[in-house]
Amino acid sequence: MPIPSTPILVAISRQPIPEKLVFELKNQALQFGATLHSLGGQETNGTYHQDRWSFNEPLDTSKRESLRAIASSHQTDLCYLKADLVPNDIRVLAMDMDSTLINIECIDEIADFTGKKSAVAQITEATMRGEIKDFKESLRRRVAVLEGIHADALEAVYRERLRPNPGAVELLAGANQRGLHTLLVSGGFTFFTEKLRQQLGFKQTQANTLEIIDGKLTGKVLGDIVDGAAKAAHLDEACQRLGCTKENSITMGDGANDLIMMNGSGISVAYQAKPVVKEKADAAFDHVGLDAALLLMS
Repeated sequence: MPIPSTPILVAISRQPIPEKLVFELKNQALQFGATLHSLGGQETNGTYHQDRWSFNEPLDTSKRESLRAIASSHQTDLCYLKADLVPNDIRVLAMDMDSTLINIECIDEIADFTGKKSAVAQITEATMRGEIKDFKESLRRRVAVLEGIHADALEAVYRERLRPNPGAVELLAGANQRGLHTLLVSGGFTFFTEKLRQQLGFKQTQANTLEIIDGKLTGKVLGDIVDGAAKAAHLDEACQRLGCTKENSITMGDGANDLIMMNGSGISVAYQAKPVVKEKADAAFDHVGLDAALLLMS
């Protein structure tokens, strides 16, 4: 993501932000030859505490990560917002599903019914880390493992194993209250995105459709596969329909195939993410819930 010339540094924590952390951040900034200027002091919304500072020079990846490491030692997450960001200009929330919105990788849990979860999980992890570049091929390989599984397994995974991640319900409630177009865009499966649309109130969902014949999975995906490029395209199309651009969106993801969608958005949030995603995202949430994103739009 482009690094702003004068970023706004936002610290968010579940606990009051300690003075020691502020001191350490300012001391680290001085070592960069830069200074932090307070933008009003610590505030709380009852769930999270936040503090904001302006930074008087650009921050490269190594500087951003060094500041985040300091904050993390105090169970605090750091976000780098563009200085010219206008929160009210955000009109779209677009987010990934597996391991971002929810606590599992659905395909891994489905595969668990065949005793092949480990093999599928290895392919999933390698793909999310960017080691397998062709997501479509990766997905086809993983789905092939599911051949012969009864479709009832999907319902069992949803009922017994799938849970929204902390803050998901509050995030969607807040986003919908603000009138945002809420888009769930996933390399996972429509069976789950449709249920989450009904449960959480997404206005739009895009995902892959598993072929089911005679009540069993065939190990194939119907139609075009939703990969990283498709995620970005669905976001662009949603923005176009609304008469805005990607800069008017907040995006959230955890894996390498979310980066195309996240790149160029107004605010990009890495949630419990792979290092390559955290390094490039404006915000990295490791200690706070998904609903902390609402603070970045206020």
